[in-house]
Amino acid sequence: MILLKASELLLHLEMAEVKAIDNLVAARTLLTTNLQNSRAMASDLDKTGKRLEEMRQRLPSLEAARNTLLQKCRFSAIKDHIDRAVYPAMAVLKVCKAIQELEKSLISDSPRPDLSAYLLLITQFEQALKFLSDNCSLAIQWLEGILQFLEEEKVANGLYVFRVEMSLTILQEFQATEARARVSGGILGLAFDKLKIEFKQLLADNSIPVAFPSFNDKQACIAPSPLSVAVTQKLQAIVGKLSDRDRLDWCLSAYAEVRSRNARRSLEALDLNYLNKSVTESDDVQDIEGFIYLWCEHLEFAVKHVFKIEYELCNKVFDKVESNVWMGCFAKIATQSGILSFLSFGTRVTECKKDPVKLLKLLDMFSCLDNIRAVFNRLFTGEACQKIQNLTKNLVKKVICGACEILWELPFQVELQRERSPPSDGSVPRLVRFVTEYCNHLLSEDYNSFLIKVLTIYQSWKNEKHQETLSNQINLIIKELCLNLDTWSQTYEDKALSFLFMMNNHSHFCNLKGTKVGELMGISWVRGHQQYKDYYMTLYLKETWGRILGLLNEDQQQNKYLSSPTTDSVKNILKAFNEALDGMYEKQSNWAVPDEELRLKMCRVAVQAFVPVYRSYLQNFMDLDQEDVRYTAQGLESMLSSLFQPKIRMYGGTKQSHWIDEVKIVEVDHFTLMAA
Repeated sequence: MILLKASELLLHLEMAEVKAIDNLVAARTLLTTNLQNSRAMASDLDKTGKRLEEMRQRLPSLEAARNTLLQKCRFSAIKDHIDRAVYPAMAVLKVCKAIQELEKSLISDSPRPDLSAYLLLITQFEQALKFLSDNCSLAIQWLEGILQFLEEEKVANGLYVFRVEMSLTILQEFQATEARARVSGGILGLAFDKLKIEFKQLLADNSIPVAFPSFNDKQACIAPSPLSVAVTQKLQAIVGKLSDRDRLDWCLSAYAEVRSRNARRSLEALDLNYLNKSVTESDDVQDIEGFIYLWCEHLEFAVKHVFKIEYELCNKVFDKVESNVWMGCFAKIATQSGILSFLSFGTRVTECKKDPVKLLKLLDMFSCLDNIRAVFNRLFTGEACQKIQNLTKNLVKKVICGACEILWELPFQVELQRERSPPSDGSVPRLVRFVTEYCNHLLSEDYNSFLIKVLTIYQSWKNEKHQETLSNQINLIIKELCLNLDTWSQTYEDKALSFLFMMNNHSHFCNLKGTKVGELMGISWVRGHQQYKDYYMTLYLKETWGRILGLLNEDQQQNKYLSSPTTDSVKNILKAFNEALDGMYEKQSNWAVPDEELRLKMCRVAVQAFVPVYRSYLQNFMDLDQEDVRYTAQGLESMLSSLFQPKIRMYGGTKQSHWIDEVKIVEVDHFTLMAA
């Protein structure tokens, strides 16, 4: 057991010894390996030391390179973001360059060859300025932010920083470009000045005076369209470009200056010096009736052709401008070219002396004003034309009131003539001829409708019903005229002359048949005067030739009972007859029968009643000496046929001039209207 244990112990010892040897061998091997490794490591460490020394020596430069690399890495990371901010700023810079090019074109170019191209150039320049104005400040802020960031981050890209700084400087310089361009003397201001010159030149070159139509062609008028469509469109384009307040005022002023001058040239060709003629209350309207006629013609031409054209053209040129603005321009053109002179002259005419002819002239003026009323009211509207409207209303009021006042006073004025003496020759008084012809004028187509319209307007102003009509006034005038005749006939001392006077005047009224007055008074009125004419003619013949004829009849009645009448008695009868005939003929040689038909009728009746009796009387006494017979039957017929030859009056060549002469004669006879 012990041996076994010893054997086991020895065995263990031997195994332990073998294991220890193995361990030693392993240890030796390990040590040898470690030694080799240590030697290799030592060699490596030696090499590494050298390298570390080299690295230590290179470390500062590596540190600098490392920092640079880090900056590059960080710049690369933000470069895209910076570029996105820089690109808009670069766009603004490109606009700045474009503005510089446009400035050169605006300075060197002119609107005259191609206005539309020049306007387009201005539009592009304005758009560029607006873009610059809207974006320049923002672009500057962006670039300033980028530059600050680059400085804070110490970005070493000097070229990039330089470009940013340069761009920033350029933008800052261009920031005030728009303000400089728009001020007086700036690029845009100079361009606008060129447009102003072109605007005025276009007007001046294309403004042609309107020609007054010839007498035979009242509807014709030269240059009804003063400016062509192309010129008008150019003017509109310029006005549209110069639409700000100050420049628009300049356009309106320049337009008014040129077109006023053109309108004045149109009217000056009419010789309107009479518009400055002084007219007072003591002046007769006949002295200026020719001017009144011209006034009517010229005013209608001025309104319908000159001012209407100016109104329409002004409306076209300034069609985009408010009406109250361009209407002021038109009102200035009308005022400066002479509309106020027309209205002032018309007003002065209404203030001259009242007389019947003035009523007709006022109606002529009303006819003119009524004819242009629609056009006038369309042209001269609004506050800008207030002065013209007021003067026109005042003129119309004075024309209407003046005409009505004269018409109301006419019967009274006819009555005032009753105290005057009738014509010494028994003819129709000038007043009668004038009044009847005057009433015919009032009732004629030239005056009737306008006079009725005047009366209607006047009574509407007075809030009166139409009680006083034109026909009533004419009736009153004729009634007063007839009363005058009755009064005048009683002033003649010679009954025969009184009968002749009434016969002549009733004949005058008979001749009104077919006239306006005759139609108004009626056929029964005309027939009544026909009867009175025949009645007074009978009285006249009885009072004159009837008395003389009675001498012969009385002698024949006495002698028929005598077998042989004595020669002395026959001679005495012939002597008395000749003396009575000579006296009657001499007296009536100064009497007149203006109506040729009536005169011939009277002569014929006298011859038929007188000559056969006279011839028979002479035949009964054939033995009479030739010297006792002063008149043969044929000689007596010739003498009676030559009675009442009308005096020859020298009148003008036309009915109107004849009538005006009659008016002037009546005026001399003091048929003038006194103030109411």
